[in-house]
Amino acid sequence: MTGIVALYIFMLAAFTGYEVIARVPVILHTPLMSGSNFVHGIVLVGAMVALGNAVTPLEKAIGFVGVLLAAGNAVGGYVVTERMLEMFKSSGAKKAGGSQGAH
Repeated sequence: MTGIVALYIFMLAAFTGYEVIARVPVILHTPLMSGSNFVHGIVLVGAMVALGNAVTPLEKAIGFVGVLLAAGNAVGGYVVTERMLEMFKSSGAKKAGGSQGAH
């Protein structure tokens, strides 16, 4: 019965998360991405702890995949946030920075 309850909680969390994220205004997306990057870091630490406590080969394989996915998620979040912040910089600052090497 515990596995069914865990699956139910996972499905409920996934549905709730989708509904909440789908209603976020565009202007709030960048600050929320920064906050979610912090959460991804915590997930990575949790995956490393789970991998460290793994005993059987199956547990170790699942833990390793968890660490890989969590690390990719955290790094990808920072890359996306950096790209989004580049969009908000003024074009004058980009031109001034690029023309310094031309003198």
